[in-house]
Amino acid sequence: MNNKKPYHGVFPVAPTTFLDNFSLDLESQKRVLDCMIDQGVDGLCILANYSEQFLLSDDERDTLLDVSLKHIAGRVPVIVTCSHYSTQVVIERAIRSRDQGAAMIMLMPPYHGAILKPDENGIFEHFSQISDQINIPIMIQDAPLSGVHLSSSFLARLAIEVDQVSYFKIETPGAANKLEELIALGGDFVIGPFDGEEGITLLADLEAGALGTMPSAMYPEKLKEILQSFFSNDFDNASLKYNKLLPIINFENRQCGLHGTKVVMKEGGVINSDQVRHPLRPISAGARRSILKLAKEFDLVALRWGK
Repeated sequence: MNNKKPYHGVFPVAPTTFLDNFSLDLESQKRVLDCMIDQGVDGLCILANYSEQFLLSDDERDTLLDVSLKHIAGRVPVIVTCSHYSTQVVIERAIRSRDQGAAMIMLMPPYHGAILKPDENGIFEHFSQISDQINIPIMIQDAPLSGVHLSSSFLARLAIEVDQVSYFKIETPGAANKLEELIALGGDFVIGPFDGEEGITLLADLEAGALGTMPSAMYPEKLKEILQSFFSNDFDNASLKYNKLLPIINFENRQCGLHGTKVVMKEGGVINSDQVRHPLRPISAGARRSILKLAKEFDLVALRWGK
């Protein structure tokens, strides 16, 4: 069992910022991190799928890791996504992240395309070998993107038998049911059950036992208000705030994806460009207008931070 101080609350994913020529914009990247801290986050995550990690070179990953952790300088704990099909590559990424000051690493199960997936024993060995090489917690990201089925009982086994595995980001269909099952099966070994998917199932997931959420960086301050009400046992207020926020949660989740935060942050003067890398394409003009309208209605920090 991992006895590290438990992390909980709102840990949003930082977008990776590009110039219009698609190169890294490190000055904008630093402003993103400062903006997120000013949003009152409890921690943050870098190099995740919402960070377009699948469109970054290894050298760019190393640059972003170095720049981000040096700039944050311990102001909040940082989770670094280190997923890769190769166990050895993950170990190298994890050790580098730990040595640079990461509080935790996040991993998807190993997969490559639609059919290159190890069996359950291979997945167990993957996480076990990585755990043996580091002394910081591992968060397992259970998401449809991998196409790998991770049962609640298998996740609980990982929590019980693999030293550093103690945090879980559950964003599969029926997330609340899976969180409840995982917590029941894993007991005290499941230190940090989190949800994701922009918080679209947040209230149900909190009621199932989630202690935190990993959304985008668009509106973490609003989600934090919901968590604070919920964990203060003010459930009516938590429900009221959640239902009020649902229009922008739904629009981001269904219409914008990872583009939405960049659009809002550019409008708010946080970043120079809302460029995404090809083959991703910009969102439509209509979706851009709609997400900015919603952002203004909720007076988001990201929309006024740089003005």
